[in-house]
Amino acid sequence: MEKKGGKGLSLARRLYGSRILGLALGLLCVGAGMYPLDPAPWVWGMMLFNGLLWPHVAYQWARRAEIPFRAEHRNILVDAFLGGFWVAAMQFNPLPSAATLSMMAMHNVAIGGVRFLLLGAVAQLLGIGVGLLVFMPAFVPLTSPFQLYACLPLLSIYPLSLGWVCFHQAHTLGRHKRELLALSRTDSLTGLLNHGAWKDQLEIEFQRCQRQQQGGAIALIDIDHFKTINDTYGHVAGDIVLRRLSKMLKQNLRATDVAGRYGGDEFCVLLPDLPLDRAAVAMDALRDRFATLGYEQNPPLKISLSIGLAAFNPAHDDATLWLNDADQALYEAKTTGRNRVICHSDGKPHKALLDSV
Repeated sequence: MEKKGGKGLSLARRLYGSRILGLALGLLCVGAGMYPLDPAPWVWGMMLFNGLLWPHVAYQWARRAEIPFRAEHRNILVDAFLGGFWVAAMQFNPLPSAATLSMMAMHNVAIGGVRFLLLGAVAQLLGIGVGLLVFMPAFVPLTSPFQLYACLPLLSIYPLSLGWVCFHQAHTLGRHKRELLALSRTDSLTGLLNHGAWKDQLEIEFQRCQRQQQGGAIALIDIDHFKTINDTYGHVAGDIVLRRLSKMLKQNLRATDVAGRYGGDEFCVLLPDLPLDRAAVAMDALRDRFATLGYEQNPPLKISLSIGLAAFNPAHDDATLWLNDADQALYEAKTTGRNRVICHSDGKPHKALLDSV
């Protein structure tokens, strides 16, 4: 159920301004249609209430309702009913009547689509029926120049106002959709791409390398003895380490590089158009810098990284094989002493490439 302060109240706030404008312009239009008919004072009073006070009453009614969304839908149907009532009161004067009914129909379809357009039409017909009973009008088929000019503000200004409301809503929904998409692709702890989003980027980069016959490299980064860090210093300290590494990646990688959290204490980096030797130098520099970081809450804590690197191999027909090369290199780094960078080339992981740089 919709609760106070939720979606329904947001709808009421959006429609508050457009209702004030629309009914004020509608008052001018209906007043011009009613003036030649010399209506009773109570009719003028009802017109003034509908055109000037009802928008504020409707907003407060919705704002204080237990379910504002339903209350605002009720208010819109009241608008439609009163519109039909004034059409009958104006003795169906063509232009003021058409302007009143069409502007309300446009508003209803913008708010609730075809269903609400039909509900509004039913409410307008009920309003016309009540108006016929109250006024028993004759049909007036003529619109005077004065009435024509009185209708122009409603016909020209109100559609712009409604269009702006719809545009603003579409823009807001688009922004929220982009934010949700970003959240679904981002690791909440580190702010890097999550596993799935990074794998998507890997596939895109693999296809680009195949298509353009260009190279690149993948780095898999593992924090050495991370479980021991959690067990010794606590998970809060472990989270700090993860965030520090992600921050260092963001600060030291190129704009074209793509970093992600692969899972747990393992990170992954795409290095487009970077030869393996230069990628090795960059990752080894990252390893050195990270090893020198201090932790105020845990001064004894010193952390090293094991990194596996793999260059794009044109012989591979699947991005997973490229990733597997980097994984083999990372495994070699972890089983040969950790705190090192191992490169996968010539079909096997080794350190000679880095040593020769």
